[in-house]
Amino acid sequence: MSQLALRLPDSLHERARMLAQRDNTSLNQFIALAVAEKVSALETASFFSERAARGNLDDLRAILDKVPDEAPTAGDER
Repeated sequence: MSQLALRLPDSLHERARMLAQRDNTSLNQFIALAVAEKVSALETASFFSERAARGNLDDLRAILDKVPDEAPTAGDER
């Protein structure tokens, strides 16, 4: 496991400390989880961007053209 020195503005440090306490966890665990969430969000966005770049709009349109133009089944309106 790595260690690092982290500089935070006092106000952010205090808010993180309070939220960690409210979540009944250590500040270290709170910050580790926050970093993990951010890494996951960025990797997910990158994954979908790469998938979209490989997509083909003509293929999508061909698939959508096969969908019948009719009202949704009762209960599926949303």
